[in-house]
Amino acid sequence: MSVRTPESIAFYYELAGLGSRFLAVAIDLVLQTLAFIVLALLASWAEPGTASLAKAIGLSSAVVNAIETAIVVIFAFLLFFGYFIAFETWWNGQTPGKRAIGIRVVRDGGYPLNFMDAVIRNLIRVIEALLAYVPSIISAVLSSQNKRLGDLAAGTIVVRDRAFEVPDPAKWVAGDAPDRPRDAIAGIESLSEDEYALAERYVARSHMLEPRAAWEIARRIAGAVRPKLGSEAAALNDHDLLVRVASGRPR
Repeated sequence: MSVRTPESIAFYYELAGLGSRFLAVAIDLVLQTLAFIVLALLASWAEPGTASLAKAIGLSSAVVNAIETAIVVIFAFLLFFGYFIAFETWWNGQTPGKRAIGIRVVRDGGYPLNFMDAVIRNLIRVIEALLAYVPSIISAVLSSQNKRLGDLAAGTIVVRDRAFEVPDPAKWVAGDAPDRPRDAIAGIESLSEDEYALAERYVARSHMLEPRAAWEIARRIAGAVRPKLGSEAAALNDHDLLVRVASGRPR
């Protein structure tokens, strides 16, 4: 999907599919289950001590059982649902399962997830989990953005989280410009600071623009600076000319 910012810059996200999302949930469920087992063993080990303490302060067995039941219910809720809220808030839309699979939750529009978004989408998860995630599957299949009910309520999407690696930044910025020495174009000293700044901003952002928008912006900026440059500028297309101007700016 494509998201356009107020600055008319388009960001592209690859939506996460059902398979990767449920695999991430499965990994999280395994981790939650292991944590529950460890804490249950610790509670069992501490049981004689707590029973003695309860007896010493005069609590009846019924009261002790009620307190233990309340603690178990609260702990289970925090472990199985607070887990998602905490990790998605602290890890910028990821849980250990999502991080292992390489997916992330973001808000509609591509903005980072906040605490209330995480709370809303994961409280809805309570209902979905009780129904074996069947509503989630139906909602994701019917939604054009693979949204489960929690995503619809919170206004979020789940996307693939792939790092953009640039092995050679200088070559990447230059794009398809021909391999030439970075010597200054004749007449470049006649350009104003604003014209240099325009060329530099275009080069820095051109890869984020749609091709047609990038072509139009390059044409307009190059049209303003080309008359001030020498004959070499006439042999360069608009994009390559702006790359040479940006790289040849006097420092």
